[in-house]
Amino acid sequence: MIATHNLIPTMTSHNVRQRIARLQSVLARHDIDALLISDEINVRYASHFAGDSSLLLITRDSATILSDQRYATQLQLECPNIAHAIRPPDQALNDLVAEQVAKLGQVRLGFESASVSVATHREWKKKCEGVTWIETIGIVEGLRIVKDASEIATIRQAIDIAERTYQSIIPKLRPDWTELDIAHEIESTMRVLGAEGVSFAAIVGAGESGALPHYRPRRTHLADTATLLFDFGAKFEGYASDITRTLARENASSEFRHAYAGVLESQLAAIDAIGPGVATKHIDDVARQVLRKHGLAEAFKHGLGHGIGLQIHESPRLSALSNEVLAEDMVITVEPGVYFEGKFGIRIEDDVLVTSSGCEVLTHLPKALVDCCLIL
Repeated sequence: MIATHNLIPTMTSHNVRQRIARLQSVLARHDIDALLISDEINVRYASHFAGDSSLLLITRDSATILSDQRYATQLQLECPNIAHAIRPPDQALNDLVAEQVAKLGQVRLGFESASVSVATHREWKKKCEGVTWIETIGIVEGLRIVKDASEIATIRQAIDIAERTYQSIIPKLRPDWTELDIAHEIESTMRVLGAEGVSFAAIVGAGESGALPHYRPRRTHLADTATLLFDFGAKFEGYASDITRTLARENASSEFRHAYAGVLESQLAAIDAIGPGVATKHIDDVARQVLRKHGLAEAFKHGLGHGIGLQIHESPRLSALSNEVLAEDMVITVEPGVYFEGKFGIRIEDDVLVTSSGCEVLTHLPKALVDCCLIL
């Protein structure tokens, strides 16, 4: 039996009040009187409600969750300090929206245009007379990009589960195991250790399969493989972790060993460059410069990293196309990789917290090649 740590939910009603207050404080900046939040992840961030098919209506002095009777008890447990508008079975959600919006009078009402269909928007406009609907993009996401103390603590727990999963599985590997066997073992172990599940479908690439960055595991046996790439993460209390390690047998080629050394040097240099006020594209460029020195730049086919939180891919993005700047308490991944079709892939990924003076690497699994031996 795998021992579990004490995994304690870190979200509190204080966090919810703070987040709603922050949202209320930015309404005037966007020239709106209220905001109708429809994206389920954003609803969860602002209210701690983990259900679906529900909306959150924020005004400058109130907050109300619009939901249905399936969630009446869950809302009381998860959101005791937020008003609830619960629709009966014979009322459609859009009619509940119209009912609640009518109480606001003639207002400028923001809505999340990235998560609302044209058909739904048309129906809202039809049902809500006197309301001026204002398209908004990224209001809640703009707050989510910097994590509060409870979020950082929860991400640490998600990382801890992922790392203990890896440490449990590596000694079990056998030649007759397949990539799919490993992926299933990852999810099973994470759940035993207290995770809600995986934060994304695990990538397990043996040999040449590792050269496909978003590879889906197949029934490929480990017996004859010289390298094995793991990209995995756990979800705890809604928050994600994201780690990649690449293992190799003693008979791995000199080409692989040269490339591994370059990727590791690239990652360490990028991490060393992280700090508040640093442009994310600069971090990406630092990593590429090292790979270029090793003749590997053309084999690096994606951005250097991304934010993590309630979603596995959040802002900020670390890429040549990004115009974002790092700030204290952002949590990002740093994951340079090189891919050689028909041969192998290498990726090394850690989760990193931006601090006031630089950064803290939150992941602790060893990554020197000598520590990443594939023994079957």
